Amino acid sequence: MIPTRPRVTTVEVVPPYGLKLAFADGTSGFVDGARWVLRDEAGVFAALRDPAAFARVSVDADWGTIVWPNDIDVDPDVLYELAHGSDIPS
Repeated sequence: MIPTRPRVTTVEVVPPYGLKLAFADGTSGFVDGARWVLRDEAGVFAALRDPAAFARVSVDADWGTIVWPNDIDVDPDVLYELAHGSDIPS
């Protein structure tokens, strides 16, 4: 079984597509959301290309991850790894 990483507790947008995240273990880090938004030509992340739409991100406390109003989310384990310097393929 793969261990789960600490969940997201807060998110702050760093325009245009940056995310400053804090986690339940007290750590924090930065994730560049451009890796999804600018590479996703016609997929779900394309709807977030407008920086104003991207900025509507929030934390879903039940799932411990980030979400946008159109039900787009990112796996919290991926967020933790990215925020802590692991190179995860996009």
